[in-house]
Amino acid sequence: MKVLLQSPCIIHEGSPFHNKEKNVLIQNGKILDIGDKNFSADRVIKAQGMFLTIGWMDIGAVSADPGHEYREDVDSLAKAATAGGFTEVAVFPNTHPVIQSKNEVAYITQRNENRLTQLHPLAAVTLNTKGEDLTEMIDLHTAGAVGFTDGLQSIWHTDVFYKTLQYLQQFDGVLIDHPQDPWLSKFGQMHEGISSTQLGMKGIPRLAEEIILQRNIELLAFAGGRLHVNKLSSGRSAELIKQAKKKLNISADVASYQLLLTDELLSDFDTNYKVSPPLREASDIESLKKALREKTIEVICSGHHALDEECKNLEFDMADAGIIALQTVGANLSTLSEDIDWPTLLAAVTTGPRKVLKVDVPSIEPEQKANLTLFDPEKKWILNERSSFSKSKNSPWWNKELTGKAVAVWNNNKSWFDKDEY
Repeated sequence: MKVLLQSPCIIHEGSPFHNKEKNVLIQNGKILDIGDKNFSADRVIKAQGMFLTIGWMDIGAVSADPGHEYREDVDSLAKAATAGGFTEVAVFPNTHPVIQSKNEVAYITQRNENRLTQLHPLAAVTLNTKGEDLTEMIDLHTAGAVGFTDGLQSIWHTDVFYKTLQYLQQFDGVLIDHPQDPWLSKFGQMHEGISSTQLGMKGIPRLAEEIILQRNIELLAFAGGRLHVNKLSSGRSAELIKQAKKKLNISADVASYQLLLTDELLSDFDTNYKVSPPLREASDIESLKKALREKTIEVICSGHHALDEECKNLEFDMADAGIIALQTVGANLSTLSEDIDWPTLLAAVTTGPRKVLKVDVPSIEPEQKANLTLFDPEKKWILNERSSFSKSKNSPWWNKELTGKAVAVWNNNKSWFDKDEY
């Protein structure tokens, strides 16, 4: 079936069609033609006002499969990602069992040939992500792991962090770490500040992130290698990254929701706002946005972490941290576009993560495979049981109207169209 996209704005830096409105003809998983001609087609999508990009990629979603499939399985994760506009997702190793052997890597990738959205495993740095004994990273890399991280756990052990940076240089692997001091953050429930004091909750100070980040930067300078910092939350952390980038091979990402939500939203103890790292203050948000504009931060991630009612529907201090977010990243980008230009935002969910993980970057040119996302920044929709593909509901945007949505996605000779539109 031939599909014609009429006049979307193509956003892909380096492409001859970048920032231009063109008609795009797609058939059997391939871009047939791009131009001003009104090609004949079986299906026509009036796409003026929409953006056509290469397929989006998420640099780190948490899968509950294997181990807690009732929260999210690999198929529901992939379907939620597709509906969010993502054609590729890197999966954190925090499963049960942990992704730390060839078998676990194969489990994540085994059905990729039948999926639109491709899942890429991120393997554990240490056995069971406990931060002590190293995994067989060369074997895991050969098996298909695209990066190495303890995921939700910060690599607290200094010698382990140092040796990992050295070890990964054998194949130019990237170490991904979320910096958070385990002692400064222990028993913390939210950002340490005015709101935590007013609510009487133990806070997690910015210093918990900044002090470990400073340590990691010093170790990177000493050992060499590549480091990617996951889910920045502190404004000062962004400044540390900016200075480190002048001399070191370091990159960073921020969760899209972290750029919009503040700790003040926790005043009614809604556990859907409980995340890790915690929501910070407005001043941090402004610093992180500035870092995105300056390309200090090159990647926006979803921070997707599905949790069931038993993990969320209880007292705030007992609830787990995490939200489902793959399908709401687009709406977050639409809100952020008031402060950050669209090419910067879209590069952060397309080329940015692929460059960090050294995954092939698709192109938007005739005769190339269609790995594409068509995004409508003005599309209004509601995240609810009808529209959500995740098995869980832990989102602060549940049952709320959002603006901005992926309306069509192509990859792996497959396509997906928003049922409300096409």
